[in-house]
Amino acid sequence: MLKQLLYKNTKIAYSDTGKGTAVVLLHGFLENSTMWAFYGNEFAQKNRVITIDLLGHGQTECLGYIHTMEDMADAVHAVLHELKIRKAIFVGHSMGGYVSLAFAELYPECIKGLVLLNSTTFADDHERKINRNRAIKMAHKEYTSLVQISIANLFSVDNRESLTIEMEQVKQEALKTPLQGYIAAQEGMKIRKNTEQLLHLTSYPKLLILGKKDGVLNYDNNIKQVEGTDVQLISFPDGHMSHIENKEALLTVLLDFIKKC
Repeated sequence: MLKQLLYKNTKIAYSDTGKGTAVVLLHGFLENSTMWAFYGNEFAQKNRVITIDLLGHGQTECLGYIHTMEDMADAVHAVLHELKIRKAIFVGHSMGGYVSLAFAELYPECIKGLVLLNSTTFADDHERKINRNRAIKMAHKEYTSLVQISIANLFSVDNRESLTIEMEQVKQEALKTPLQGYIAAQEGMKIRKNTEQLLHLTSYPKLLILGKKDGVLNYDNNIKQVEGTDVQLISFPDGHMSHIENKEALLTVLLDFIKKC
């Protein structure tokens, strides 16, 4: 059962379990806090675990028609302020990574460690922005079909047959995202800025986890962002959904990282 906080007249849904060093888990686009169920239970054995439904996703309401990554980061900060958490380890999947980076820029004193899971510090390039605009137009007409196609593309081709049940579960959760939430997040991701300097200029532990067959983030391009930094890089052989495609291996990696922070 998620708790609720009223932030700018908008209901923000979150969970708070366990004790110890705080770990904040932020889901990706078309996901919600349920994606962290397995990991949250594991982490909560030794840590305080906070999951948050980001603006326009899960049980959190929309704040407007464009949800910038900074808007989402401010909502996350409101939850941590409510819970009197001053410092936390952040784990962000995909869009959740963008929000974590925005949070790290706005509230650097609150970051104890940062994990970018299938995420990037790079801003959208021209082609990606065009694709987002195309998706926004399609969403108005064929929302269900668009979401179903989008989710399938997140998994590597090799895994789509063996993970059909998991894919269907992800699709069902994704379809709970309202159209306004979909569009507002797309608009926000489209205008996010490059935050690569955070990997170079910050001293807290940082970890980048990528999939070599990720259909969303080009692997060869994205490993470049950690060159000349102290960021730990972990590469998995599959797609954009490492928390499902590489479940046990990811758990080991994250537990080890949390222990080091």
